[in-house]
Amino acid sequence: MVVPESEDKMYYPSDDMKRDAHVSDFNSYLALHRKSLENPEGFWKEIADEFFWKNPPTGPMMQYNFDSTKGSIYVKCMEGAKTNMCYNVVDRLVREKNLGDKVAFYWEGNSPDHHLSVTYHQLLSQVCRCANVLKQMGVGKGDRVSIYLPMIPELVYTMLACARIGAVHSIVFAGFSSECLCERIMDTQSSILVTADGVYRGEKLINLKQIADEALEKCSQKAASSVTKCLVVRHQTLRTKSSSGCHKLQTPWRSGYHVWWDEVMKDAPDECEPEWVDAEDPLFILYTSGSTGKPKGILHTVAGYMLYTSLTFKYVFDHHPDDVYWCTADIGWITGHSYVTYGPLANGATSVLVIEKYKVTKFYTAPTAIRLLMKYGRDPLQRYDLSSLKILGSVGEPINPEAWQWYHDAVGQGRCPVVDTFWQTETGGHVLTPLPAATPLKPGSATFPFFGVEPAILSEDGEELEGEAEGYLVFKRPWPGIMRTVYRNHERFENIYFKKFPGFYVTGDGCRRDKDGYYWITGRIDDMLNISGHLMSTAEVEAALMVHPAVAEAAVVSRPHQLKGECLYCFVTLTNNKEFSQTLAEELKKLVREKIGPIATPDFIQNAPALPKTRSGKIMRRILRQIACNEKDLGDLSTLSDPKVVEVLFSQRCEATA
Repeated sequence: MVVPESEDKMYYPSDDMKRDAHVSDFNSYLALHRKSLENPEGFWKEIADEFFWKNPPTGPMMQYNFDSTKGSIYVKCMEGAKTNMCYNVVDRLVREKNLGDKVAFYWEGNSPDHHLSVTYHQLLSQVCRCANVLKQMGVGKGDRVSIYLPMIPELVYTMLACARIGAVHSIVFAGFSSECLCERIMDTQSSILVTADGVYRGEKLINLKQIADEALEKCSQKAASSVTKCLVVRHQTLRTKSSSGCHKLQTPWRSGYHVWWDEVMKDAPDECEPEWVDAEDPLFILYTSGSTGKPKGILHTVAGYMLYTSLTFKYVFDHHPDDVYWCTADIGWITGHSYVTYGPLANGATSVLVIEKYKVTKFYTAPTAIRLLMKYGRDPLQRYDLSSLKILGSVGEPINPEAWQWYHDAVGQGRCPVVDTFWQTETGGHVLTPLPAATPLKPGSATFPFFGVEPAILSEDGEELEGEAEGYLVFKRPWPGIMRTVYRNHERFENIYFKKFPGFYVTGDGCRRDKDGYYWITGRIDDMLNISGHLMSTAEVEAALMVHPAVAEAAVVSRPHQLKGECLYCFVTLTNNKEFSQTLAEELKKLVREKIGPIATPDFIQNAPALPKTRSGKIMRRILRQIACNEKDLGDLSTLSDPKVVEVLFSQRCEATA
């Protein structure tokens, strides 16, 4: 067991932080957490009473079965109730809370002169217009809509419009390839694709519509495409640049199939009656990598997700009406769903994209971004006024104590608590997290469970470990925001999350609990990689590499990276008569970019004449990870069919890392 030096270093909440906090001390946290476990019915009913329900529930607040030996796995929250997510996060704020004139979003484009303020009233108007456009295109309750947009206001309008009419949105990160987009469209059988003509990343123009068209063409080649319309946003930044003659995007246009967003929005009514849906109706499908290489469509439902994202946002960021909040996540990931859109809006928050200009008070980002800031030192920060900051957050991967310390001291100037949040696409919201005014902090620890969450640590044999321990992180009961299934594959849902330890939700992460009861995430136990806070499977990258005719076999592992946390280290065995070269390595990197996206680009590709395998043929990834990290103490190699393979791989390693 490796014990971080920071384990005994404690940071206590300041008196200023405690003064107006929702949870002002550790004993108050313990009391609320105890109530959430001992009386979940009363606890969650109090939270639900803050929202609008067309019909009340007919059953208890929570029902579930986590034990596959006793029947099908299920989770239900407020079964029988009827509500609407969009109404609760927009209309309710305008009509019941009188927040129509409050800014919901400050949007910043690619250059300083491209910016926009959107009030709650304006948000409601735009969402209703978009909802009416989707209805005119034939979208109704339960239909799926794929969204492939950059971080522009139209992305928020579209996802909320889907929620308003009972449609199910499936957002695909706009950095993904046409192959990834195609795969997700085909799995959801979406009837509409919403995209943009393009987007600038720095000075580079990305032709987003061309990628979308390629994806739709691939859908048609593999099966009859389900998409009947492609709604295209004329991105404001592009309109401005193209009007000056700097850039002009040209892609094929099919009249009646491709539709310009602005042309249909201008005539659409700005009122749209919400569709009242069941509490357990689906809200969205978001794909995350699976260990088989096929992405999993994580399905979240309306009521439970609404309650949980609202509550976690309120308490973890200690939200108050005058706060200005900035989360750096893209909405294409779960953090953007939960803590850019739904959680903040449910609390009537104002969210922005720049600190100094808007006097941000709560800032939420990934360790990758923090490590990038560390690379440049503290001097660049001196140019900015960070005095408005009150709370800092970390998300996406475990943050190392050194980065935590730098974040706290340099960005937070030694006065802002750091809420290091652990959660997953599957959990919907934070499950292990400090509360800023209540929890004494240890750098690198996710600290304690949120309300309604009951963690445990299990041994390989399924024994629940007490006290100081290290093993599998599992949860003993559901909370309202947990996923309900893998879309169109409930068997896969049960096998991945509940089969290994019946009666528990299995996170796939390792965890250590220290002598004070603090939880420390130690990383993935299964064959998953966490690159810059984004989860992807080894099988997904390996499948992309093996598309190349020169590759006979591939194995991918992670290796520590100073900025990204982890990076991809790939071992490739070539087909007969093929020679490894730098040209081939570049071809393979390009192939992975095309198949998955830039985020999956390997950092290292090593020639592997053979891979270390057991006699049954299983690749020993533990050994490959040690080779990637140049760790010579490999332990017992007796289970390998050919131990000499290891020596060869170490000798080849020099070329890979040169």
